[in-house]
Amino acid sequence: MKYIRDLSNKDDNVMSVSPQVNKETRPFVGIVVICDSQKYCIPLSSPKPKHYKMKNDKDFSKIYDKRQKLIGVLNFNAMIPVDDSVINVVDIRVNLRDSQSDRYYKGLLNDQLDWCNNNHEEIEKKANKLYRLITQSPEKSFNLTRRCCDFKKLEAVLERRLAKTQSNEYEPKEKAVAASAEIPVRHPAIIRRRKNTGRSR
Repeated sequence: MKYIRDLSNKDDNVMSVSPQVNKETRPFVGIVVICDSQKYCIPLSSPKPKHYKMKNDKDFSKIYDKRQKLIGVLNFNAMIPVDDSVINVVDIRVNLRDSQSDRYYKGLLNDQLDWCNNNHEEIEKKANKLYRLITQSPEKSFNLTRRCCDFKKLEAVLERRLAKTQSNEYEPKEKAVAASAEIPVRHPAIIRRRKNTGRSR
């Protein structure tokens, strides 16, 4: 989660995974879209009490199941730039070894994913519209700009990370191995359903 912490150190609007706020084990789960040729991960969250009173906005969307029950939200204002090197695929197939809580969580993720797949065009359009507004005309909406991440600033963090990774590839093997030990175990994740082959992992 070092990448997320690096981003949050540059922008307070990045969803925290800091040990200081007891969120170091929270995975950064979201869906990936393209904004101006850059991949972005839009955070996917479970519904909180405050979300029931909120309305869909330029930087916020509610997710409903088939019974029109609120099951999640997309926080476009907190989307972050990502690269394939910081993305892990989330396996949301239910298997016999799952605990009851894991089964519930995977079921929820499947329902959320169904909604996202059914609305993927609208999600991408909203993300790109917000991205252009914040990066090109931030003065048009002060309150919106204030609660959104500074996308260009975060892209610079990612660029530095990728440049450092590339330079490490040319270092002596011993040094590269030592550096690889610092790579975080958890990364931002894109939810992608896999075909159920009948085998558990």
